[in-house]
Amino acid sequence: MTKEIKSVAVLGGGTMGAGIAGLCAERDIPVLILEMNESAVEAAKDRLINGKPAPIDNPEKMSNIDTGTFDNDLEKLKDYDWICEAIIENADAKRDLIKRVEEVRSDTSILTSNTSGILLKEISEGMPDRLKRDLAVTHFFNPVKAMKLLEIIPGNETDPENIEALNYFCTNTLGKGVVIAKDTISFIANRIGCFFMFIGLHKGKEALDKGLSQERVDAVLSTPIGLPSTGLYSLYDLIGLDVMEMIGKNFASNLPDDDLGKEYGEFPEAEKEMIVNGQFGRKTGGGFSRMTKNEDGSRNKETFDLLSKNWRLSKDEVLDINDISILFDDSPDGVLAWEVYGTTLCYAANLVPTIADDIVSIDRAMQWGFNWSNGPFKAMDEIGPSKIIEKLKSEGKELPHMLKILEESNSETFYNDKGQQLSHSGEWISL
Repeated sequence: MTKEIKSVAVLGGGTMGAGIAGLCAERDIPVLILEMNESAVEAAKDRLINGKPAPIDNPEKMSNIDTGTFDNDLEKLKDYDWICEAIIENADAKRDLIKRVEEVRSDTSILTSNTSGILLKEISEGMPDRLKRDLAVTHFFNPVKAMKLLEIIPGNETDPENIEALNYFCTNTLGKGVVIAKDTISFIANRIGCFFMFIGLHKGKEALDKGLSQERVDAVLSTPIGLPSTGLYSLYDLIGLDVMEMIGKNFASNLPDDDLGKEYGEFPEAEKEMIVNGQFGRKTGGGFSRMTKNEDGSRNKETFDLLSKNWRLSKDEVLDINDISILFDDSPDGVLAWEVYGTTLCYAANLVPTIADDIVSIDRAMQWGFNWSNGPFKAMDEIGPSKIIEKLKSEGKELPHMLKILEESNSETFYNDKGQQLSHSGEWISL
């Protein structure tokens, strides 16, 4: 590797920009933050120290940060190795700023646009060849200093040397878990993780109609299948129903017609009503659940019942089966687990090489980005792919791509004890 990153400029000092800048400053990397105006600059400085969570733990590290505005200080960018644009999630705004940056940056600099879902090809369309060579997408997860995953998305014309330099710096200096993703809708982690959440709402509704409580749905779609204890509905409350609705509309509008995610992107009616009523989750004081305070100071957890559309006291649910074997149980719990998590595993198995060239990148993205105990392919290895294949065949369903590959290779697992993974062409390759 000949190209090194020793300085970073961050364009935008909002939540993500401050997070990226703060992480770099904490590692004693010289950082430049540029914002729209002086007021925005001061807000970014305050966010770095007083944010919740604060990007910078040690105020002395602020000495590593220089600041300025787009109008007055853009020329400073010529002295920085990596320029990371992190303004609002709007393709036109990003393109306009990147065009200005291209006029002043050095020939050796790397430029990335930080986004959770805007495609690189949309940002780079019609841009000069020099820019396309040095441009990629980064997708940091929030909060930046706490979340391990960083997705890096190169374009067809991105110089591999730039990706190598970014990967090395972000892995070794910033301590990120880097995966290389394809330039596709929602990249890797959000493509699979949000699919799980969307199908969860729809299959969850069916489960509610059959008598399961929302608390039981949360209990099933959590630790028994290797997912965080948060559960489905609580995860929506954490992220925000408004945010998830926006992602769902993107799925419904932009995924290929034959992609299963397109079918589940639109919210069920009850959740649509919650959006209309401003009931987004924690940030609005309640979504699917909320905490209330009694006169004596004690607190109660309440659940917004999707059937009655009223608040009620939450209840504890104890499952009869509390491990991965629930997938193959004929109970309502097992049916729900299979229809949501089992379908998500199969969905992931159909996305290689569409969203990533290898299975380990997908597994790492889900472990590091959504805190799954295992990524989809490691999870299937734990379950036993033959069990999944048998169940799919018994249901008359077509095997997803990677399960077909596995069956044809006469392998019992996606990973072997030689430190290899099964490729989408059926060959064993190094991890």
